[in-house]
Amino acid sequence: MTLLDTPLARLDGTPGTLRDLTGGKPALLVNVASKCGLTPQYTALEALHEQHPDLAVVGLPCNQFGGQEPGTSEEIAEFCSATYGVAFPMSEKIEVNGPGRHALYEGLVDTQDEGGESGDIRWNFEKFVIDADGTPVARFGPQVEPDDERVVAALRSVLA
Repeated sequence: MTLLDTPLARLDGTPGTLRDLTGGKPALLVNVASKCGLTPQYTALEALHEQHPDLAVVGLPCNQFGGQEPGTSEEIAEFCSATYGVAFPMSEKIEVNGPGRHALYEGLVDTQDEGGESGDIRWNFEKFVIDADGTPVARFGPQVEPDDERVVAALRSVLA
């Protein structure tokens, strides 16, 4: 079993796996929140989604950081679509830390970022690059923009 086989419902509640959300493509996985100071990163995430049809961008809503994703699935979908034109797939709201940590993040948190840090997710908009087989290859902190040259280089490495 790989990360791709992890059960993960879509934002609308449709059951599935991470593979269903990525379509078997390399992916950029991001825990997102609608009321965070980093929420404008949705613009760059959507641009990556549009510019790279061979890449899956997947949003993973989470309300564990400052209660910044309090809405229902419908409210999240409406906000993302109306405010940022988000068309990339989104999962159900999940927990990324603590005893309720989603199984997907159990498989991600051991990945080290560029500073050698691993473990708990620090805040909204932490990013993971996975290859088409579901293997994590890079991790970036929340402040690193999705279109930062370091993220783009990691994405190129899994798209090559």
